[in-house]
Amino acid sequence: MKKNILFITLLITGIVSAQTYDFEADSIQIRKIYTEALTKGKSYDWLNYLSNQIGARLAGSEGDKKAVAWGKAELEKLGLDKVWLQEVTVPHWVRGEKEEAHIITQYGNFNVDVCALGSSIATPNEGITAEVIEVQSLEEVEKLGEKVKGKIVFYNRPMPAEKIETMQAYGASVDQRYSGARVAGKYGAVAVIVRSMNLKIDNYPHTGTMSYGDNKENEKIPAAAISTNGAELLNRMLKESDKIDIKFFLKQHCKNLPDTVSYNVIGEIKGREFPNEIMVVGGHLDSWDLGDGSHDDGAGIVQSMEVLRMFKNLGIRPRRTLRVVLFANEENGLGGGKGYAAEAQKKNEKHIVALESDAGGFTPRGFGFTCNDKNFEQAVAWKNLFEPYNIHIFRRGGGGADINPLKKDDNVMIGLRPDSQRYFDYHHTAADTFEAVNKRELELGAATMASIIYLFDKYGIK
Repeated sequence: MKKNILFITLLITGIVSAQTYDFEADSIQIRKIYTEALTKGKSYDWLNYLSNQIGARLAGSEGDKKAVAWGKAELEKLGLDKVWLQEVTVPHWVRGEKEEAHIITQYGNFNVDVCALGSSIATPNEGITAEVIEVQSLEEVEKLGEKVKGKIVFYNRPMPAEKIETMQAYGASVDQRYSGARVAGKYGAVAVIVRSMNLKIDNYPHTGTMSYGDNKENEKIPAAAISTNGAELLNRMLKESDKIDIKFFLKQHCKNLPDTVSYNVIGEIKGREFPNEIMVVGGHLDSWDLGDGSHDDGAGIVQSMEVLRMFKNLGIRPRRTLRVVLFANEENGLGGGKGYAAEAQKKNEKHIVALESDAGGFTPRGFGFTCNDKNFEQAVAWKNLFEPYNIHIFRRGGGGADINPLKKDDNVMIGLRPDSQRYFDYHHTAADTFEAVNKRELELGAATMASIIYLFDKYGIK
């Protein structure tokens, strides 16, 4: 009776047309998935090893190589039908010695916490000392033009705290980090420092990738992030510039080495009915070099591996081919995602669903979907199955940097949406460590991913 009432309700609202769903059987199976993840899950133990025994995994590093070998070995232990490595070309940037920075005044020097941005060039060995000009946007630098020549440009536009969705707040500010050096370098600035992409006021500078675009060699300038505490201090001092003589000292030792090789780590369970229809779950195996990348994206890696482990342990034989991909080089180049999509196109593979976890290991809240109307309506029809687990967000707009190259008009891209309020406390910082991840939240995310994949496997796409 309960199943019939649900179907009638969905039919009236226009969510279900011709196809019915077996609510009772699906509910039982999803309950088994959550129980398996919470009582027998492997994700937390996997993350412990990845974070604490391997650590940081920036593309081209020794940590990256160790992580690839570890991922392949662990997938082989699951008894999947096939496990393999896919070679991709990746950039090789190294940070070198710890950066130095301080604010110089007639009253003394004030040390501040900074870190080089990924792909930045180094300062001269003796560092750079220059006057500072504070701006709020790339457009402001364009208007100032030659006035920034010989100066350090300080981008100090905070992530907008009024935005409830912190990913939107990040998107509203990250252009400073990515393009700040490109714009300031064109007008003769000698360096840029960028307020960290963080809603919290603390002493952790946030790294991340940046680009010089098509700038000439003499227009490429050092770029560093400054902690939000450091940014607040510098801002206050600049406001008193009529009383305080201020200069900024920056020294960093990073360098760009020749491109090198890394690998996507891939494992699959062959579909029993539709082996040519592929469903992907994944995250990125690389991480920045300051912490150990537990939230970004160790969590997504182990959750994706856990999806296939649970299918095997629970005896769920997928109708379609289920594939896990531990993507290389998301942080500073997307070599893994682009390489995987190129190979899929070359082989004429049909990817019907791709699900990515790359927003931290926090409590799952739901999903974002990029797909046609019929597939979105189908996903919304399953929402009641997730509500017992406090999963309530089923929204348009989803996917992830690694899986987006697979997007077509007739497939489904899904992004797991954890609670994001604390994510930018850790993102791209030395604070992104294993201790910051909650075991139960991580396991709930893995179960949520496995459940949506189970449903798309059972019912297919529209």
